[in-house]
Amino acid sequence: MSKNISISDDVYRRLKREKGDRSFSEVIADKLDGGGEISDVTGQGIFDTETPAKVADEIERLSEGTMDRVTDEDL
Repeated sequence: MSKNISISDDVYRRLKREKGDRSFSEVIADKLDGGGEISDVTGQGIFDTETPAKVADEIERLSEGTMDRVTDEDL
């Protein structure tokens, strides 16, 4: 039996490079059986713990005044 999953294009390219003549299932199973975690395959955990907060702060900073600018442009 098989299941369909969705992965990002980046993860797909990484899995494809890793797989060679193996199936994607074999690549993932080998990673998990080897004591790895699924995050080793998907790229999760590549940022330090402070990065998400820094990104959120930067998004907030960059979006400040956006609604005012949009409203001003509509007039």
